Amino acid sequence: MIYLLLAIICSSSIAIIFKFSETNNLNRYAVTTMNYFTAFTVSLVLALVEGNIKMGLEGNFLDEFQDVIIEGNNLFSPMASLIWAIVVGIIAGAFFFLSFVYYQISVRENNVGLAGTFGKLGILVPMSFSIIIWKEFPTSIQWIGIILSLISIIIVNVSFEKQNLKDIHMNLILLFFFGGLAEFSNKIFQKYAISEYKSVFLFFVFFIAFIISLMTTIKRKKIIKKIDLLTGILVGIPNLFSSFFLIMALNYIETSIVFPIYSAGSIVIITLVGTLFFKEKLKKKEIIAIFMTIIALILININ
Repeated sequence: MIYLLLAIICSSSIAIIFKFSETNNLNRYAVTTMNYFTAFTVSLVLALVEGNIKMGLEGNFLDEFQDVIIEGNNLFSPMASLIWAIVVGIIAGAFFFLSFVYYQISVRENNVGLAGTFGKLGILVPMSFSIIIWKEFPTSIQWIGIILSLISIIIVNVSFEKQNLKDIHMNLILLFFFGGLAEFSNKIFQKYAISEYKSVFLFFVFFIAFIISLMTTIKRKKIIKKIDLLTGILVGIPNLFSSFFLIMALNYIETSIVFPIYSAGSIVIITLVGTLFFKEKLKKKEIIAIFMTIIALILININ
């Protein structure tokens, strides 16, 4: 249970640190860049320390692609898994970068509670693709959770006083979408590759995100302060270890218990910190939406 608690704390810390950076008008892209620099550096160290990557020459990626991806048979060989980790990691890096940027924007323009909620709701994206691609249909309970989560999105984005869609928060929608694609990239990797290559996959995810973020930071020509870099380091560590501790928790606790507690626990902590320390005031409909999302995430993660 200690690993699950640490995963929740790390996940919550990301949104809380973003709230600090946005409140103090820090250089958003410099923070993101330093975050990814820290994350890919630590993931590289972990990959080298683990030392369980087999660089054998056996296996041919192109020959195996038809059998593994198209026909869904077996997993890639070590060499093909390495190539798959690199390819998917490069694509995922763009999604991770965009999700982090919109996470920060959502924290600034809405509040840390709603940003955290919509970030966790991104799980609906990989679930939707799983239905379409792998025919992994949700159970009746999961369907109830999906419907509740969709209702919560509508509640947040519709002005009931004016009865129109004028209040749509596009930054929350984009956070939901890009965050979901980032989660889906994890599933795409894990579905077909050998698990020992996860550190390599994470390295390329964070490295590509770092390159994109660095180019964006340079292009914007905004002054970079020491506080920007320090904040980026403080974000990068929990960003990486939230996934690390979550994987560790899954080794000891059932998946059906881990994910509901992880998702709901993170939202509760983020919302409480935002209310108590940042004096954020939630509207009634936002409070209702957050509680509906917590219930929905618990139902969605029940197998």
